[in-house]
Amino acid sequence: MLSQQTIDIIKSTVPVLEQHGVTITKTFYSNLFRKFPELLNYFNRANQARGRQQTALANTVLAAAQYIDNLQAIVPAVMQIAHKHRGLGILPEHYPIVGENLLAAIKEVLGDAATDEIINAWAEAYGVIADVFISIEEDLYKEAEKDGGWRLFKPFKVSKIVKENEFVSSFYLVPEDGSKLPQFKAGQYITVRVKAPGDEYTSNRHYTLSQPSNENEFRISVKREDAVDPKGVVSNYLHEQVNEGDTIEVSAPAGLFTLEQNSNPVLFVSGGIGVTPLVTMLQTMELGRQVAFVQCARNEKAVAFKEQIDKKVNELNGTYRVLFSEQNGYVTKEDLAPFIKENTEVYICGPAPFMETVISIARDLGVPGDNIHFEFFGPAMSLESLANAK
Repeated sequence: MLSQQTIDIIKSTVPVLEQHGVTITKTFYSNLFRKFPELLNYFNRANQARGRQQTALANTVLAAAQYIDNLQAIVPAVMQIAHKHRGLGILPEHYPIVGENLLAAIKEVLGDAATDEIINAWAEAYGVIADVFISIEEDLYKEAEKDGGWRLFKPFKVSKIVKENEFVSSFYLVPEDGSKLPQFKAGQYITVRVKAPGDEYTSNRHYTLSQPSNENEFRISVKREDAVDPKGVVSNYLHEQVNEGDTIEVSAPAGLFTLEQNSNPVLFVSGGIGVTPLVTMLQTMELGRQVAFVQCARNEKAVAFKEQIDKKVNELNGTYRVLFSEQNGYVTKEDLAPFIKENTEVYICGPAPFMETVISIARDLGVPGDNIHFEFFGPAMSLESLANAK
């Protein structure tokens, strides 16, 4: 429990963090990887190169300061991060290293403005927040070990590779030890860990499971990433280097983006490869629940699972629309309005700008925050935004 004095000091640093937060986190990561290069095994270096991880951490630190007297407000965001940490294999011994280097970065960037009083208050606050993460993540590790699961990574054999379209291939994965797989919820993801040729460190990526749970195999559907800089290390490795019969390391399923089990109407809105969790959710739905599926893609060549979605939506007596941005531009309020009914649950997944647009449209159409569900690729949006999203 933090003292009121500590809370007051932490909240007084909010304006400074708003101004210097990203500089602090850039300094933090630079120093961290120089001192502990082995931690590169846990971080997405593409997100580091693009500055996304630094911004995400800056947002996290800022939100922690803003809500230090009401951490309950950011529990949903903390849980989301904790699931990703569990998937990556983050352990309690990592937290003191991060804390020490984060405090040092604050001192380095702010200089004399970072008084001993401020540094001590942040050290105390970090300890409390770290303990929360460690406790939640240990519970998630224990949960993963139930019913045939496992704690960190285990080897899986690639049993089959299916080309879904020009850009996307599905990889079917079976445990190398022949064990049965634990049940997972539609919308959850696994973490794949590989070591690319010539790379000193491993690379980890979260991939949504793109077919419903069964005890024999996982399926992930991966888009080849050539149009970004730097290119997708793991995605392109899977496309270029992995063949049927090869082995990769996989963590147990994780994630909170799952289908609410109620009778409310459902609207799925996907952008690009963001279709993967939504197609899995769709496949688990039973007749009697209203459903509409709006799939957005660049063009017809970029559409994945069209036949599968169309077949299931027809079975459910629902509505399926495919929108091509090259022909029709981006999704609009008019595109989605016909599918918004009383109590509609909206599920959204895709690139960040796409999701921000669709979330805004849903709110404009009167959908309550509690009925808007989304999964974010890469580093999470700001904790403040996530906290206010519900």
